[in-house]
Amino acid sequence: MARAAAWSGGGPRPGWRPERALARVDPEVAAAIAQERGRQGRQLSLLASESLPSRAVREAEDAALARRYAEGLPGARHSVGCQHLDALEELARRRATALFGAQHANVQPHSGTQAVLAAFLALCRPGETILALDPGCGGHLAHGGPLGAAASLYRFVHYGVHRDTGRIDLDEVLAMARRQRPALLVVGGSGYPRALDFAGFAEVAALVGAPLMVDMAQIAGPVAVGLHPSPCPFADVVVTTTHKTLRGPRGGAILCRAGLARAVDQAVYPGVQGGPLMQVIAAKAVAFAEAGRPDFAAYQGQVLRNAAALARALATLGFALVAGGTDTHLLIVDLRAHGLTGRQAERLLEEAGILCTRQPVPYDPHPPARASGIRLGTAVVTGRGMGEPEMGDLAAVIALVLRAAAAGREAAVAEAAGMVALLAERFPLPA
Repeated sequence: MARAAAWSGGGPRPGWRPERALARVDPEVAAAIAQERGRQGRQLSLLASESLPSRAVREAEDAALARRYAEGLPGARHSVGCQHLDALEELARRRATALFGAQHANVQPHSGTQAVLAAFLALCRPGETILALDPGCGGHLAHGGPLGAAASLYRFVHYGVHRDTGRIDLDEVLAMARRQRPALLVVGGSGYPRALDFAGFAEVAALVGAPLMVDMAQIAGPVAVGLHPSPCPFADVVVTTTHKTLRGPRGGAILCRAGLARAVDQAVYPGVQGGPLMQVIAAKAVAFAEAGRPDFAAYQGQVLRNAAALARALATLGFALVAGGTDTHLLIVDLRAHGLTGRQAERLLEEAGILCTRQPVPYDPHPPARASGIRLGTAVVTGRGMGEPEMGDLAAVIALVLRAAAAGREAAVAEAAGMVALLAERFPLPA
């Protein structure tokens, strides 16, 4: 049999489609992807760590870049033929610094946790003390959680929140900082729903002679458009993810003062990872550009309005909220008065078609695997086109499911699932 002539064009073979090739070569993987695509369309995600990246962001994660290994930094790679990759990474770095008003950016971290660890390595020596928000009070596990890699390298001490208000008390942070004399003060986390006072934290850091690091992974989108105070004028180092409210690809980034650029770059490579994912860096560059446009600012404003509306609706329905509400895209519902754990609520809501995560409430009597709360976020449903009226609908569904479970009437989950299906049909996933 004569062999088919090789395709010599600059792109894929005419008529070629990725799904067709995958379905032919590996139907099991193709089926799993199709099933997940369908699930995403049918269910509604209130996962605070997710968003819907644009089609341009997704297209930027191109196979031509995925094939290349570009270990090192622009102008200092360990492989030749990287001139276009250098230009691309420099573009992403310029866009990141311009967007956030930073002096230097490293866009190579594969995740937020790797960005955090690299920042620690750049700022601290092993064995030194780091003061951060307690993971049980909304801090991130990467900030000294007992199973994280950083906990084996550094001594962590944690500040909490006020038991009555659920908010950070800077006087208490200062008192702890004076007692512990940390080598680094860390601000931010994954479950703190109120705005952060970066200027106040900078004063605390200055009073004890410690550098300040901010983790803005959850709030990078509002920060980018001025709807949350920016940490960049106050912090020595800022770490973020690019896939949460920033609406980019899965990955991380580090912003820092110019004097720390070399230490940060070396901490990323060769400190915590090898070759960068250039296709993801391309998508990050697109996301940074999109975040500077008016439609992104409008989207972020709606995300925050939706979170506030969801919080108000749930409070009206009798659910207690940690810190009394939210200033961000996320809120924490305290379920102790309803006789449910976060794990139970998470599973029941998933049955009804709503995705959320269990979340410890401050000073939680339950271990994190069970928790006493759930964390809800509005980035994904806002990306599907929902507004404040739909937040009332979602609150009603959540209340129906959780009250029915507490009363032993789990049949109500089916009714709630029907309501979710109608919302998902009215607000489909964008192309």
